[in-house]
Amino acid sequence: MLAVLEGFSVVWLIILVGWFVGRQKVLGENAPQVLSRLSFFVASPALLLETLSKADLAEVFSAPLLAAALSAVLTGGLFFLISRLWLRRSVSEALLSAMSSSVVNAANLGIPIAAYVLGNAALIAPVLIFQLAFYTPCYLLLLDTTTSGRRATPGRVFLQIFRNPMILGTLVGLVLAATHWKLPALIAEPVHLIGGAAIPAILIAFGMSLGSSKPLAAKDGWRTDTLLATGFKLALHPVVAFLLGRFLIGMDGAALFAVVVAAALPAAQNVYVTAQRYQVGVTVAKDTVLATTILAIPAMFVVALLLG
Repeated sequence: MLAVLEGFSVVWLIILVGWFVGRQKVLGENAPQVLSRLSFFVASPALLLETLSKADLAEVFSAPLLAAALSAVLTGGLFFLISRLWLRRSVSEALLSAMSSSVVNAANLGIPIAAYVLGNAALIAPVLIFQLAFYTPCYLLLLDTTTSGRRATPGRVFLQIFRNPMILGTLVGLVLAATHWKLPALIAEPVHLIGGAAIPAILIAFGMSLGSSKPLAAKDGWRTDTLLATGFKLALHPVVAFLLGRFLIGMDGAALFAVVVAAALPAAQNVYVTAQRYQVGVTVAKDTVLATTILAIPAMFVVALLLG
């Protein structure tokens, strides 16, 4: 668990650097938006391309992937309905809140936790691939459609797919993985270097945003959304993953434990980047990422006590 705490500490130290830089206004007023756009349009697509190009696609069609997919879709879908029908949010706001409640930090927190808690870093791969290749691109496509103000037609949907850099990076990475092609070193090295900027840019931008407002401020009007999204992420999502994995898919032992621990991971910082990109649900995304990152370790301790 010390290694897991170290993984969280690295994340928090980078966020703290971002907070300090933001407080000192070193990069100017619009730096969080600039860094978020750098990550969304440039660095994250490169990271997605490189990560997925090296993936074993046989792992995509496995029982852990099915449990991760169903639990995320059910959790996010339920929150979407609550957000629309009870909280009366717009479609795009409800989509962003649903992302906050069901998209996990599978990369920079999921990998060390899989390695040091579950004993095998590869156990996080099905969740990572599902989110990168399918789940997040679906949200991006829906947000493209709902924020553009234009009626969705097959032609426009097709164009939106190929105009979104995150989806493009995903598609190219999957094609490379499926065909076992490798990028020439002249291209692969720049892609690797650019992709390496994605996570630091996300975390620094997130840290800078913390100095601009007080988390869970009642005046923002999003406290209920944030508290519900946090509860869904850290409590409902793992419970749904357990029920589906155990009783629908028939998993048990270490495989079931891995699926539930992965579901208890905090909300991904990419949700905040997406909120900044579409300028919708920014407060919910920021506060949910913050709250779940603080509370995720206690949540995973509970999972370990119940299933470990």
